[in-house]
Parts: sequence; structure tokens; C-alpha cells
Amino acid sequence: MRLLLITRPFVFYGGVERATAGLVGALVARGHDVHLLSPGAAVPVAGVTLHPLRLPRLPPTARILALAALARRAVVAGRWDVVQSHERTLCQQVYRAGEGCHRAYLASGAWTVTRGVYHRVVLALEARVFRRTPAIVAIARRGKHEIESLYGVSPARVTVIYNGVDLERFHPDNGPAHRASARTEAGLGAADLALLFVGSGFERKGLVTAIQSLRRLGDARLIVIGRDDEARYRGLADRLGVAGRVRWLGLRRDLERWYAAADVLVLPARYEPFGNVHLEALASGVPVVTTAAAGGSELIEEGKNGAVVAPGDPEALATAVLGLRSTGAGSLGEAARRSAEPFTYDAQAAAFERLYRKFP
Repeated sequence: MRLLLITRPFVFYGGVERATAGLVGALVARGHDVHLLSPGAAVPVAGVTLHPLRLPRLPPTARILALAALARRAVVAGRWDVVQSHERTLCQQVYRAGEGCHRAYLASGAWTVTRGVYHRVVLALEARVFRRTPAIVAIARRGKHEIESLYGVSPARVTVIYNGVDLERFHPDNGPAHRASARTEAGLGAADLALLFVGSGFERKGLVTAIQSLRRLGDARLIVIGRDDEARYRGLADRLGVAGRVRWLGLRRDLERWYAAADVLVLPARYEPFGNVHLEALASGVPVVTTAAAGGSELIEEGKNGAVVAPGDPEALATAVLGLRSTGAGSLGEAARRSAEPFTYDAQAAAFERLYRKFP
């Protein structure tokens, strides 16, 4: 098939971009002629034809409207068997709701910047996307429920297709290769309890709760990887007396080293459609403590490969971490890895193929 995917640029720092790159590669491997329409500079992907979408510098509200308009123009100019969009556009047969529902996000209270006009425009555009797109892909059951309940979309139009993960890059064998050096780099001892937080958008992903939990976790250390306004969260850690136990690493390309260094991934999200870090940690043999507000919680078996707690509850987060610590790293690591193994990029691509076949 000649496929056009409308996506954000591949920068490989974010889980969204890593997941999309894996899907695109798997579609190419399955013999499809894949074209990528993307605003901004994108990293070349073998076998993929890139079509840059030139967007002028615009405020956020104008930018999302311009993206929808320019994407439509690009789609009309080509000949495609299926157009799939990962952005809020109005010219596709398949929309992958990788960001979930903006309405659900706003209801979570996990946003920090008040942009009344921006939110109204996104909500209006989102409503049109869900109303007009023939096939909608949610990346977790939670997202499917949100789309159906908040927008009245027929369940028959919404398919759940989970993300894939690179099972070779993220592997328990990274432990012997990288654990000691990564811990040394972060100033951690071999016996320290190391919690890992990965994600940009600290408020939405629950960094406040992760920092607060340190008061209940003895001398545990928290490694923070991601991008946001660090000053606010550094201030919180200082006020709580745990600043010396938080390591701020910013954006990192070598995530596999930090999963190897960690004992537990903590992602106490307030709103998270899925969060590919759940899969990356599990594939690395690292148990996950997350919340019921994260789609990735659907992969967690309580006490076997992690735990699920309520959002905004640092005491529950700390209790879950300590409970996993008492279980033993060996059995947790094996169960974590097994739970990730079905989620390959090829399986994800095959699921999309089944959806594509519904279109003439």
C-alpha cells in the first residue's frame, strides 16, 4: 500500500517519536510504500519518503489551525491508498489518538498554562476529528473509553492498538553492561534504591508526587530524565529536604543505560494516554509503579511486574515501591520482561494493516 502518515518530526528524545519511528520502520519492513508528512526537520528513516510541511512561525493556536489546513492541501496533491494522521487534522481515514483526548486532559487538572482560546480551539478541532474520521485508533483501553464517552463516538469506529517497543535496545542484559557506570555518573552507590522518572511535561506526568514520595522512602534516590521548568521542582525538593537525593539529567539519548541503573520506574501520572516508558522499562526488566490515570497501567499485574496507585498520592507510591523491593528483583525483572515481549513494532504494524484493509 502507498501510505501517508502525518506526524510530528522524529527527534528521538520523546517516547511518542520513538514509538512512531518503530511503527514506520515496521510498515516499511512489511512491504509498504511509506511517506511521511511532517512539520519541521525530521531524521531520515530508511525506506521512507519524507515530505516536509513548511509551517511559518506562529503562536500555538494559529499553528494547530495552519497544520490542519496545510496537511489537507498536501494530501489532496498526492495519491494515497490510506492517509493516517497522528496530529489533529481533517484529511485522514485513520486518526491515531496518541495524545488521548484534550477534554480528558483538561478535566485531569494536569495543565499549568492557562490559554483559554487555545484550549477552545483544540477542543473544537478535536470534536471535528472524532466526528469526521472513519477509523480512530486509541493507544489504550482507557483512551477508547474517553473517546466514546466524551465525544459520543461509536465503539465500532474505535480500535485499540498498543504501541510497540524495541525489545533489543531495551533488554535486561543492559544491566551488567551499564548499571555500574550509569550509577557512578549519577553519584549513586551500588546498594542505593534508585527510582527513575522519565518524561517531559513534569506536571502531567506526576513529578511532584514522585519527589514527595522520597520523604517516605528513607535514602532512596530519584533520577529525573526529561524537559520542563526544572526550577519549580528543584524548589519543591529543596523545601521538602530531599534535594540532595534527586539527580536531574535533562534529555538523554542513552535511555537504555538509565533503565539499567534503576530499580523501579515511577510514573505517577495525572494524565497519560499510554507512556512508552512503561514498555521500555518493562522490556528492560524494570518494574513499574504508575497510576490508574495512565494507559500503560493496563500492562501492570499488581505485585508481579509493578503496581498501580491513585494519582497524587505520594504515600501510596512509596508503599508500592517498598512492596516491590521486598518481592525481590529477580522475579520482578523476569515478569516485567515477559509482559513486554508481545508488544513488538511488527505486531503494531500488523494491527494497523488489518485496519487499512477496511478501506477500498
